[in-house]
Amino acid sequence: MLSVYDFSAHDIDGHECSLSQWRGDTLVIVNVASKCGFTPQYKNLEKLWRNYRHRGVTVLGFPCDQFGHQEPGNEPEIKEFCKSHYQVSFPLFAKIRVNGKNAHLLYQWLKKESKGIFGSKAIKWNFTKFLVGPDGQVVKRYAPTDKPEKIARDLPAGNPPQTDG
Repeated sequence: MLSVYDFSAHDIDGHECSLSQWRGDTLVIVNVASKCGFTPQYKNLEKLWRNYRHRGVTVLGFPCDQFGHQEPGNEPEIKEFCKSHYQVSFPLFAKIRVNGKNAHLLYQWLKKESKGIFGSKAIKWNFTKFLVGPDGQVVKRYAPTDKPEKIARDLPAGNPPQTDG
């Protein structure tokens, strides 16, 4: 059976990155964009990352330009935007496609494992989120309108979140 740890992607700096490095972590995987109405969610995704990373929660951002040309920049521009506007420190990846025949293999798998509303597989917009358990299997899919705070309620029980920023 496949798990998220069987996939790799290029990080924002162009290096091949195996998702197996987060084996045992709870992952929040989200397709992001810099010029989207949901772009302010970067702030609370970063807060989620900072508050829960000590509990083994990792946010992974995958820029995507498939929806309204809302991620027009190249990787250095995306990285700079995220750092300067939202102080993003969670891992970011190179731009990918999430739908269509050239969709990244990770997203092909995520969509198969957790369908959207009315059973659809397609990603409907930027900031669709997937919660992946420590076993590498998809737990839940969230709509773009679902705020990161909603995901925090679904994280495994344990120590309370830190509030280091």
